Amino acid sequence: MADAALRKLYPATEPRLAEWLPVGDGHEIYFEDAGPVDGLPVVFLHGGPGGGCKPSHRQFFDPARYRSVIFDQRGAGRSRPFGATAHNTTQALVADLERLRMHLGIDAWVLFAGSWGVALALAYAEQHPERVRGIVLRGCFLARPVDWEWFLHAGAARMLPVAWARLHDELGHPADIAGYLHECLFGADEARALAAARAWMAWSGEVVMYSFNQMESEPEGPSDILLGKARIELHYAVNRYFLRENQLLEEAHRLPQVPTYIVHGQRDLTCAPEASFAVHRAMPGSRLEILRTAGHLSGEPLMTDALLRAADWVAGELLDHA
Repeated sequence: MADAALRKLYPATEPRLAEWLPVGDGHEIYFEDAGPVDGLPVVFLHGGPGGGCKPSHRQFFDPARYRSVIFDQRGAGRSRPFGATAHNTTQALVADLERLRMHLGIDAWVLFAGSWGVALALAYAEQHPERVRGIVLRGCFLARPVDWEWFLHAGAARMLPVAWARLHDELGHPADIAGYLHECLFGADEARALAAARAWMAWSGEVVMYSFNQMESEPEGPSDILLGKARIELHYAVNRYFLRENQLLEEAHRLPQVPTYIVHGQRDLTCAPEASFAVHRAMPGSRLEILRTAGHLSGEPLMTDALLRAADWVAGELLDHA
C-alpha cells in the first residue's frame, strides 16, 4: 500500500471536560472527555506503565461517532502525585478504570489499548466483561515473564547488541538488571537514580523505536519526568505486573464476545507478534492484522492507518449493524 493511500488521524478536537478524579490512596487521575455525549463511548489505555496520554490519541476516533475518553493511569502524565508507586498496582488501575466509567455515567464502552495498555484492557475486560462493547488492541503485551525477558534482553538484546552492551556497561554488569535498576531508582542517591533512569530510557527508546520506518526519537525530558516514568516501569516489572504467570490468557474465557480487532507490527521489537496471535486464538471471532513492515508505535503511518480502520470497523459493527 502506497503511503499516499494511508489514512491520517482525524482532525484535532478539544475536550468537553478535563479534570482530575480522586480514586483513593492519595491518587487523582487526570482524564479528558470529548465528542458527543450520546456517541459510542471509547476509552484509550496508554502504554508504559507510566506513559501517559496525549491529545492526539483521541484523533483515532471519528469525532462524529465516538465519545472518546483519555486518561493518565496512576502516577503517569498529569495524574497526581506524578511518579507515585505506592498503592499503584494492576488491580488498582482496573478499579480506577471502573470508577472513571461510573463517574462519567457510561454504561459500557469500547477499549482501545496499546502495549502495556493491552494487559490492562484484558485484565479489566476479564473482570468486567459486561462493561465492554468492543475492543481494539495494538502490539499486545501480556505481562508474562517471557514478555519481560524478551524486552529486557532475551530477544531485543540479540537484535540491538550495541545498545545492549552500552546499557550493561553503564550499569556495571549487574547479574539482575531489573533488580539493580529498581534499587538505583528508589535509592537515596539522586545522581545514581538519574543515571539509571537515563540508561534505562535510552535502552527502552532503542527497542521501542526499532523499525524500518526511521522515526526520530523524542528528545530527553526533564529529570523528574525521566525518574517518574522509569520508577513506575521498574516498579511494575519487579512485581511481575501484579499478575500470575500467563494469567491473562488463562482467564481469556472470561472475555466478552464483542467486536475485536487486533493489530501488530511484524517488526515490533518491543512486543513479539506471538502475543497478539495468542490473544487472537483465545478470542474466537476476533480479527488479527499483522503489518509486515510496521513496528511498535501507533504513530507509524502503517499502524496509524490500521488503527483508524479498526476503530471505524468497531463503530460500524456496533452502530450500523445494531
